Amino acid sequence: MRGDIELPAAPSRARKALGQNFLVDANLQRRIVSVLGAGAHDEVVEIGPGRGALTAHLAGRVGRLILVELDDLLAAHWQGASADRDDVDVVHRSILDQPLRELSARPERLLVVGNIPYNITTPILFHLLGRPRPARIVLMVQKEVGERIVADVGTRAYGALAVGVRSVADARLRFGVSRRAFRPVPGVDSVVVEIVPHAPPRTSPDDEEQLRRLTRAAFQWRRKQFQKTLRDHPDLGVSADRVRQIGEALAVDLRRRPETFGPDDLLALARAIR
Repeated sequence: MRGDIELPAAPSRARKALGQNFLVDANLQRRIVSVLGAGAHDEVVEIGPGRGALTAHLAGRVGRLILVELDDLLAAHWQGASADRDDVDVVHRSILDQPLRELSARPERLLVVGNIPYNITTPILFHLLGRPRPARIVLMVQKEVGERIVADVGTRAYGALAVGVRSVADARLRFGVSRRAFRPVPGVDSVVVEIVPHAPPRTSPDDEEQLRRLTRAAFQWRRKQFQKTLRDHPDLGVSADRVRQIGEALAVDLRRRPETFGPDDLLALARAIR
């Protein structure tokens, strides 16, 4: 069965422990779904449908809608509301415990959308950007986090998050969202970020593992010269001779600080180290 889906009655209160803030502005709901660009033949994963702010604009309009909801009461509601539907599936668990390959036979074609808990934004992002990666990710995130994802090289906001996302995907901020669009009202403003993983991937699994290790070390010691981090960080321990060889081979000045190296520069360094 298709068509509209029943929305749950408002809970007595949002659960702070789950980072719940419900988007109540209908115009913003429609704008988010528009950015996702899902059609009648697409499979869509919605993270944390909550009270159905986005679900109402997706159910019956996409080929298959997969709702991943951790909250017991809300998951039970969605299971009941979709019991007689063949186009909506409900998964009662955290998205962090749910591999995308278990949700679809074609995980690389999935579209993912959600107003996610801000306290676990970074783990969710890196979980979604593990392999296999979906075709598109559209998320509501804290404004500061969104700005860190797209930060320019050399700025204070630029760091491991920007490198981790943009080494495997293209990312851009689509629009801002005032805190007043939510109930309860959070203490921060938000942005909608669109992330499109590279297809086919431009990096190998080994590249990505080495890049993560290098990036973590580099931005833990972001005020040090990169050559010192390569030599002295306990997770790297590259010999002085090898550091010199890498700098000469890549024609790069390793006396610079990590925040001056773009994602492509860091990937080249990771490959050279490996």
